Amino acid sequence: MLIRYKKSMEKIAMGLLSFMPDVKQVKKLQQLIQEYNNNPDWHLFLWKDEDDILGSVGVAIEGERAIVQHISVDPSHRGNGIGRQIVCEVRNMYAPMHYVTATDETKDFLEKCGTEA
Repeated sequence: MLIRYKKSMEKIAMGLLSFMPDVKQVKKLQQLIQEYNNNPDWHLFLWKDEDDILGSVGVAIEGERAIVQHISVDPSHRGNGIGRQIVCEVRNMYAPMHYVTATDETKDFLEKCGTEA
């Protein structure tokens, strides 16, 4: 299930986001988390499966579009459909009011999940 990111989850979120190839440097991670904390149009969610947080997804709202800009799953849990579940939850959450789309970095993954991008 998706849960909204809170500041108290910052280290967990940074750890999950660090699994993304273009967000490895600590300074870049800190800037990214700061943007999610401060920008009202950026929404970060964590994927919780029972007691563990296994993934994250970041969505930016631009007009009628909800853009999936970051998505990551703990490497030890990849291949179990968690990423697909995250994408489905995002679509269900935003689809009534927004067209769910992707960035160049997330487009291939969303297409693989059967999501129009």
